[in-house]
Amino acid sequence: MRTFYDVIIIGAGPAGIFAAMELLHHSNDLSILMLDKGRTLARRICPARTTGICHNCEPCAITSGFSGGGAFSDGKLSLVSEVGGRLTDYLSKDTVQSLIDYANDMYQSFGAPDIVYGLNQKAVDDLKYEASKYDIQLIPCPVRHLGTDASMVVLGAMYKYLTGHKNFRFLELSTVQEILVNSGKAAGVRLQRKGEAPMDVGAQYVIAAAGRGGAAWFLNESRRLGLRTENNEVDIGVRVEVPNAIIDHLTKDLYEAKLVYYSDTFDNRVRTFCMNPGGVVSEERYEGDLAVVNGHSYNDPALRTDNTNFALLVSTSFTEPFDEPIEYGKYIARLANMLTGDGVMVQRLGDLLKGRRTDKDRLKKSTTIPTLASAVPGDLSYALPHRYLMSIVECLKALENIVPGIYSRNTLLYGIEVKFYSAKVEVNSNLATKIQGLYAVGDGAGLTRGLMQASAAGIVAARDIAGISLPAQIQKGRSCL
Repeated sequence: MRTFYDVIIIGAGPAGIFAAMELLHHSNDLSILMLDKGRTLARRICPARTTGICHNCEPCAITSGFSGGGAFSDGKLSLVSEVGGRLTDYLSKDTVQSLIDYANDMYQSFGAPDIVYGLNQKAVDDLKYEASKYDIQLIPCPVRHLGTDASMVVLGAMYKYLTGHKNFRFLELSTVQEILVNSGKAAGVRLQRKGEAPMDVGAQYVIAAAGRGGAAWFLNESRRLGLRTENNEVDIGVRVEVPNAIIDHLTKDLYEAKLVYYSDTFDNRVRTFCMNPGGVVSEERYEGDLAVVNGHSYNDPALRTDNTNFALLVSTSFTEPFDEPIEYGKYIARLANMLTGDGVMVQRLGDLLKGRRTDKDRLKKSTTIPTLASAVPGDLSYALPHRYLMSIVECLKALENIVPGIYSRNTLLYGIEVKFYSAKVEVNSNLATKIQGLYAVGDGAGLTRGLMQASAAGIVAARDIAGISLPAQIQKGRSCL
């Protein structure tokens, strides 16, 4: 084990991967160490994907390991700058769009499918017009869908590319206890590997790409290091599951309809997120014992289900004196876990509207068959605050106008879905912090909210380390292979 590298990358999600690939593209001399508390891609095995039951693996194979949360995700690449993060707060819209185009080319060079949804402009315009009648905003966004199966192939090719370089090393099952700083400069990390004593590994540059799973850790590190942070919105809600027949008219052209609605009672922003046609609702774990809900689908038509699932998230911006949005999200999720005895809850919309708990008998009557077999029937009103629940119900009622059948007693609601990207760390336009040599990128830094902008953020940091200006990086069609 070397004790010094030129660059240490904390986290092996898309931000970290694209930072490493971009660094290697511009310099074969830089030594790079990538660290993640999870395993290599080949060793990331989730028993729940075959048994339907979470085994509480530590670390969770869904959220940790090479390629981060993207490995078992639906693999949606949002191809416009308006979606998936806050990079336009730091760079011009044109620059961010160029970065997204550049990252898109890289994904394709590693085998991403050619098809892009959302390019049928007439279908987009028609839906946007119809939605506007009911105070629903459609955000047009072309999407390249990899699917969970194709994602593994693409990410596997990226892993092979990186590990084929003699100066790159990926270290699995490695927890960073703290970032080392000396005289205002990044100096490396204190590393803890299972069964071994902590050790210090030095570096000239450190890229913190901790992802959603590492958001709480990086927030604590930022505070310890004296970095300014700003609370992002807290996104808390449910995952909705309905038969494909109800929503196919949206997904066949758009794949993912990005819809925004402001609730009648509280004026809260409610948005659809991560729509998965023919998909599967899934459970994922944070910190070993925190169960939250997610969803994904496959590229292979033979693996599609009869249902579509998507998240309905309520966004709240907290102000002073409250400064613990991540802990608040965990608290809400733990309430649901407490009610289920340690797992994800499911409730029929009809039962929720009648103020009663969904039990096993009522769930059996549902014409929507749940794809998450381990979900425990229950009552979401005991976990979600009233304003969140009311906002979600009002949004579903409004969606009924453009998605007839969604406001049905048999619509399934799974809880809780929480997105842990709540603390935004102060960085400059190159995503560098005030500590020389320390960069903060991706979802864990509160800057991005999806695969594409996270990938772009990694590229920005890498280009700054390599000493190459952003305009010079836009080379349409460039392949890493």
